[in-house]
Amino acid sequence: MIAAVDYQMGNIKSIASMLRKVGAEAEIVSDPKRLEVAKKIILPGVGAFDTGVKHLKEIGFWNTLNKLVLENQVPILGICLGMQLFAISSEEGSAEGFGWIPCHVKNC
Repeated sequence: MIAAVDYQMGNIKSIASMLRKVGAEAEIVSDPKRLEVAKKIILPGVGAFDTGVKHLKEIGFWNTLNKLVLENQVPILGICLGMQLFAISSEEGSAEGFGWIPCHVKNC
């Protein structure tokens, strides 16, 4: 199952719809415990970096995603803000990202 993470930061339904359209088994996941059965994860996002970090932490996805990606090596795809959150930080805010990619997001 491909899990599309719903942390209230984007148009998650369109992503899940397109995955199903191409025949993928996809699920919109709003409970971090549900991620543990995912074979792959999509982290979408639209909005501000700091708000994305805040939502992921408040809902409980932050630690779960770190464990699944770093320890369990579950493949993850970041889309837009989701990909930016893989970085150490962003010029958009003061929050720290996951740091999976050793870079800093710059505004163009």
